[in-house]
Amino acid sequence: MEYENLSLDEERALYGITDSIVKNCRFDGPADGESALKEAHDIKVHNSYFNLRYPLWHVTNAHVFNSQFTETSRAALWYDKNILLENCTLNGIKALRECEDITLKHTTAKSEEFIWKCRNMMLDDVVIEESEYPFFEVDSAKITKLKMKGKYSFQYCSNIEISDSEFDTKDAFWHSKNITVWDSVIKGEYLGWYSENLTLINCRIIGTQPFCYCKNLVLKNCTMEKCDLSFERSTVQAKINGTIDSIKNPLAGKIEAESIGKIIMEESVADKSKTQIICH
Repeated sequence: MEYENLSLDEERALYGITDSIVKNCRFDGPADGESALKEAHDIKVHNSYFNLRYPLWHVTNAHVFNSQFTETSRAALWYDKNILLENCTLNGIKALRECEDITLKHTTAKSEEFIWKCRNMMLDDVVIEESEYPFFEVDSAKITKLKMKGKYSFQYCSNIEISDSEFDTKDAFWHSKNITVWDSVIKGEYLGWYSENLTLINCRIIGTQPFCYCKNLVLKNCTMEKCDLSFERSTVQAKINGTIDSIKNPLAGKIEAESIGKIIMEESVADKSKTQIICH
């Protein structure tokens, strides 16, 4: 079945459609209908415009291509499985939640609370222009070429690989587990607090008080800029190119850098013998 060049505003306009193509359609209008494609499966949505709420809920097996979700299209994709979004814009709040097997390619988003409680994700060439709490409780994701500006990103996430990306974030990776980041720039305050098995390789790290209360933190061939009071109460293996502004009370491990501005070790907090600090 093919739905083409339609303008639809009623509630559940294409509810439960299957094995269908939706092309050049506009979901907008005075009726302010919601849930346009709820419970649909095995569909292709091309070159369409969504300006109404909750358009794709409980959808399975869909390819959404070259389509626009406006600010009014809030909570666009919830409880979905096996979805590919390609060349899309997602501008409504809470755009993705409780979804599984989701791929985003060449897509731009401006969405608060973006990508919450999702599983098995792949992102390639995605731009997040603005978001608060993006990637909350995400489990299992592979991310490449992500450019993101936001606040409080990747909280309570697990099993994620990130490469060739740039983050400008208030903080990131709080309470995360099993995260690996390669060849990326991460700018933010209080990065990685309370994380476990966080690894950064060939990364540029920028911002105050990074990596506190971490377990099994690993930094390889990284640089650290404006990073004061680093590694407080953390277990860490770090090899840094250049300078660390200051280190405070690491609990155990080994930290190497070309220079370290200041080392603070308080006997009441940290045992100096458990952390090897080397300046080359």
